[in-house]
Amino acid sequence: MTRMHDMGGRFGDGPVRPDAEDAPVFAEDWHGRALAVTLAAGALGQWNIDTSRHARERLAPKDYARFSYYEKWLAGLATLLVEKQVLRAEDLAQTADGGEGGEGTGAAAVAPHPLAARALKAADVAAALAKGGPADRPSEVAIAYAPGDAVRCRRPGGNRLVDGGHTRLPSYAVGALGRIVRVHGTHVLPDSAAHGLGEAPEPLYAVAFAASELWSAPEHPGDEVVLDLWQSYLEPV
Repeated sequence: MTRMHDMGGRFGDGPVRPDAEDAPVFAEDWHGRALAVTLAAGALGQWNIDTSRHARERLAPKDYARFSYYEKWLAGLATLLVEKQVLRAEDLAQTADGGEGGEGTGAAAVAPHPLAARALKAADVAAALAKGGPADRPSEVAIAYAPGDAVRCRRPGGNRLVDGGHTRLPSYAVGALGRIVRVHGTHVLPDSAAHGLGEAPEPLYAVAFAASELWSAPEHPGDEVVLDLWQSYLEPV
């Protein structure tokens, strides 16, 4: 299923304008806090990176279009916190300057949250970020392609496990002819992991496509676009 976030090659969205080399990492102070709270909440272990991507891409089109980058992150995080029962919707609605369970005068005692022991402490942040979240896994699925092989992205695209579910096959590449340029090994399949169906690891490839194969009027027809695509997204030619 094509969603609002699947914007590659679409007309009407304007040019991509990279930031200047000396631009600050975060354009506004709250952007850094949005990233921090998202990473801290992820450390609670209630979802994975594919689940979080799916939460953001499920935003209503009108919201996705008007939200800034980090507003999308926060909206997706709010969805996950409620769906995974980490917080209640009414918890998120509390105002910052007071409300049920606050620490002000007369506030009632609040029992520790069941996930309190998993909270990411400041002293552990550097190690947690350095560790990252590798997604390579052993797989029983045999590697079917080698560098130089011609492949075509399957048609139709979309998630074949969950109707309207998460996938990393962009709509503009569906049906396109490409060639394998690298075999990355075997990695967690996002189409499965995003929906709690298991990691289902399978081979992952870097696949090169001519710009003229992807778009009818590319600005530079000789350019190539390289996508990382899972084996189940591909068909032999």
